Amino acid sequence: MKKILCPTKAEVLRAIFSMLLSLSLFLAYLTISVTPHAANADEPQVFTFTAIPDQDASQLRQRFSVVADYLSQQLGMPVKYIPVKSYAAAVTAFRNNQVQLAWFGGLSGVRARSLVVGSEAIAQGIEDPHFKSYFIANTRTGLKPSDDFPLAMLDHTFTFGSKGSTSGRLMPEYYIRQNSQRSPEEFFKRVGFSGDHSRTIALVEAGSFDIGAVNYKVWERAVAEGKVDTKRVEVIWQTPDYPDYHWTIRGDIDNHYGAGSEQKLRHALLNMNQPALLAAFPRSGFIAANNNDFQPIEEVARALGLLRR
Repeated sequence: MKKILCPTKAEVLRAIFSMLLSLSLFLAYLTISVTPHAANADEPQVFTFTAIPDQDASQLRQRFSVVADYLSQQLGMPVKYIPVKSYAAAVTAFRNNQVQLAWFGGLSGVRARSLVVGSEAIAQGIEDPHFKSYFIANTRTGLKPSDDFPLAMLDHTFTFGSKGSTSGRLMPEYYIRQNSQRSPEEFFKRVGFSGDHSRTIALVEAGSFDIGAVNYKVWERAVAEGKVDTKRVEVIWQTPDYPDYHWTIRGDIDNHYGAGSEQKLRHALLNMNQPALLAAFPRSGFIAANNNDFQPIEEVARALGLLRR
């Protein structure tokens, strides 16, 4: 029978110390791995913003990198544009304080401000209080431009943009219901959601959908840049005006970036008058905005069940 050798007290203590040392090193590794890089006190604080993804990502990155450079100069701190993949993600990033500023559409702005107490709409393009949507159709449908709502769209296929878009979904759906007395699903043969305005144009031009609703600014820019074959797709109707795009800021910006930061930002946004900056949107200039400007959007969203009461 073999003799069982019991470890000495010193050996037990050494084993325990070795285990504790290994655990300590492992926990230190985890801390380094998950601690945000910006937590280093020696690094400058970064101001971040986002925008709803109403066009393809490459266009947005190009547009807002120019804006980030401008804001960095005006605020005297690093400014970073954070891209998101959906309208809902833009609202979530704002709610979670992952960004302090956002270029929202009317509906996404109303949603974001309902989730963050003290947040404010502070600036909008000169054109934005009088925004509109275009209904575009593939020319093979035979649908023609009209001043009146084209009831001849009945039983054609139709695509909105994003489900959270003001110009690509909310207001087009409102006017479809108002003029046809039917839901989109009842009025059209098939209804889809393309995801963004650029995609809506492409799908209608290709004939994947007969008709689509788009942001008029995106359409006009695409036409001007020769990205649309106007022999295959054309505007058949435009909605009445409504308020849409704007900048919304969190109310706690001074607490995080120092007293006067909000005022600096307001001034910077309202004075974006360089041609390259204006062309990025595109807008002819910027004016002040406030939350009350978007009350009509909130009312429509609640009526359509797209905003919680």
